[in-house]
Amino acid sequence: MQTTTKPLDVLIIGAGLSGIGTACHLAREFPNKTIALIERRKTLGGTWDLFRYPGIRSDSDMASFGYGFKPWLASKVLADGPAIREYVIETAKEFKLYEKIHFGLQTQTANWSSTDKLWTLVTRDEASGEEQTFTARFLISCTGYFNHDQGYQPEFVDEACFKGQIIHPQQWPEHLDYRNKRVVVIGSGATAVTLVPAMAEKVRHITMLQRSPSYVFALPNKDKISDVLAKFLPDSWVFNLARSRNIAIQRALYLSCRRWPNAMRKFLLGQVQKQIGQHIDMRHFTPQYMPWDERLCVVPDGDLFDALRSGKASIETDVIDRFCENGILLKSGKTLEADIIISATGLQLQMLGGMTISVDDQPRHLNEQMVYKGLLIENIPNLAWVFGYTNAPWTLKADLAGRYLCRLFKHLDAEGKSVALPKGSPGMALDTGIVDSLQSGYVQRAKDIMPRQGRSAPWQVTMHYGKDKHMLLKEALTDSALQLF
Repeated sequence: MQTTTKPLDVLIIGAGLSGIGTACHLAREFPNKTIALIERRKTLGGTWDLFRYPGIRSDSDMASFGYGFKPWLASKVLADGPAIREYVIETAKEFKLYEKIHFGLQTQTANWSSTDKLWTLVTRDEASGEEQTFTARFLISCTGYFNHDQGYQPEFVDEACFKGQIIHPQQWPEHLDYRNKRVVVIGSGATAVTLVPAMAEKVRHITMLQRSPSYVFALPNKDKISDVLAKFLPDSWVFNLARSRNIAIQRALYLSCRRWPNAMRKFLLGQVQKQIGQHIDMRHFTPQYMPWDERLCVVPDGDLFDALRSGKASIETDVIDRFCENGILLKSGKTLEADIIISATGLQLQMLGGMTISVDDQPRHLNEQMVYKGLLIENIPNLAWVFGYTNAPWTLKADLAGRYLCRLFKHLDAEGKSVALPKGSPGMALDTGIVDSLQSGYVQRAKDIMPRQGRSAPWQVTMHYGKDKHMLLKEALTDSALQLF
């Protein structure tokens, strides 16, 4: 077993968008602190390196999904996966982070010693199997929220009878040839509505099979306003205007859906009706739930509707009875013939990248703790858990988290202290996870592993950018819930 000889000031787990963004804030504000990142994959990018299926892209605009400190200047609103991965790599190089990243290490355990005031993290080199140990004063988890080893794959009746290929998008074959093939995509979420138009041109036919519809919202994929402003204003101004504008629009859309669900339902369904005309049954786009009980599915320039109108793609709303040799038999009695079946059935959630946490060798389970200011974990010293927004671009919250941690570290240094420990009051906790308001399947499946939230601040998780910005960047750092020593 290899052991690092000197404790690090900060150890970040994960070199995706959140991990690199957090490291950039710390490297800029604390050039003399020792910082390292651990990344399980052989390169950085996280989600945007893992997923390689056709059409993979962001479902948030890049002006607000990208880093606030590194403008995204391309006019394309929803960037594809490779472009986002290159953006993360470019940012890491710009902030000289590559030499700080340890690649190919899977985190196993992390134990806090109250005596030494240090974390000891045990990792395993996935190539050699060798264990390597790191010690650090502060630990930051930027691992995202899903299991990178496998997605959610339900068991289908007679699945083994199917003679073709069954694929989950998370394990997309590198050289899959789907030209002139009959393809069925099972699912109605962001992945499904991305795959169908991306594959439609090359396949013989592609069908999106959904048990129930999702809200689908068409968004222009070119920022024409910014293109015009760029002719007269500096790039930084154009970016900041676009970022502020898009954050405000996203928040207004979300709040409108929550406050006036019936009116917004009518609006969202109306814009779909205009796209599909009279040729496609609206029942395929009419969810049983209200807007934002689950995330909206964004389609750039209405590409999904274009694919459906072209005849190369179709949509079925039905329940699977069983798989058969040549495809899927539905409860209605209809058979969907297929050479390839893509199970876009969602993610398998996982906290802290699967790592187990203990304090003085006593296990700490995340689902038994509350989250302090949506970032620090109750009863666990010097641990930050970066979890982004579910109703807005993920990185908006990650950016606030990085900036808050810089404030916290400066305060600790100024006071001559080294430990931050959130402590909740008896009766404060609610039996409610931080994302329980969403009805999405992947959220409901993970209710037993997500952290809890409290009845009031600073233990409530608001999923509100404006409130979080004030709380994390403006409010006093010290309060009765956070012990510093």
